[in-house]
Amino acid sequence: MRSRGTRTAVAAVAAAAALAVVCGCTVQPPDADGRPRSPVHIEIPDTGSPGGRTTAPGGRTTAPGDAGEGGTPGRATAQVLWSRGDSGRDVRELQARLRQIGWLFDGPTGSYDDLTEQAVKGFQGKRGLPRTGRTDTVTWQRLLGMTHEPGRWELYLMGGQPAGPPDARCLNGRVLCIDKTTRTLRWMVDGRTLSTMAVRFGTEYTPTREGVFRVYWKSRHHVSTLYDSPMPYALFFSGGQAVHYSYDFAARGYAGGSHGCVNVRDEAAVSRLFAQVRVGDRVVVHW
Repeated sequence: MRSRGTRTAVAAVAAAAALAVVCGCTVQPPDADGRPRSPVHIEIPDTGSPGGRTTAPGGRTTAPGDAGEGGTPGRATAQVLWSRGDSGRDVRELQARLRQIGWLFDGPTGSYDDLTEQAVKGFQGKRGLPRTGRTDTVTWQRLLGMTHEPGRWELYLMGGQPAGPPDARCLNGRVLCIDKTTRTLRWMVDGRTLSTMAVRFGTEYTPTREGVFRVYWKSRHHVSTLYDSPMPYALFFSGGQAVHYSYDFAARGYAGGSHGCVNVRDEAAVSRLFAQVRVGDRVVVHW
């Protein structure tokens, strides 16, 4: 028969266990003398979804609990979903959501470039998250909670949408195939697309000319004598109009416009293009 002291200890353990269920704690078994040990705190991760799982666009799923980079075993760790250099529909959705809350100012491109990385860093810093510039599960869940699912207009029709079918004039030889409708540039050789990038054109008063041209001059460190503005990686094809990298396009997106040139916002992409294109290669600018 249990003594009164033993019954009291058992009751104390039961009460502590009931409290633990509410507080997220658990209790250790009583010691040899029947005295309950102190409760041990268990951290319950805030995952924002049932079962402690996070689902990314496209059906990719990650679970907390395993030690990741800089993580602690047994605790929730953030898994990187996308980072600089990635591309695809999921990246396009990320960009559309960042645009909804003012961290990006131009339409989604689907390429995780330097602007996207800077936008993610800003978003993370504002919310006290590590400013990695990589979109991990924690960053993504915070962004989902502040934005709505973008529709087709937000994903594609505000700029940087997928390139349309190439113009028939682009299917033979070496061609810079530039589409004003989708605001994209395809670099094509013998009908095969080697690279695609988002571009920006001239304004209403200084439009980019349409037609078939040829690259007649390459100028790596060009500076416009007319507007005193840098035009790096310039590929001139019609008078003073050229395909070139634009610092303004990289900073402001489609909010601005050129003086007739075809602006590229991705410096790494236009650098590779400049190295591949030769004087004499054709340029097709079309709607």
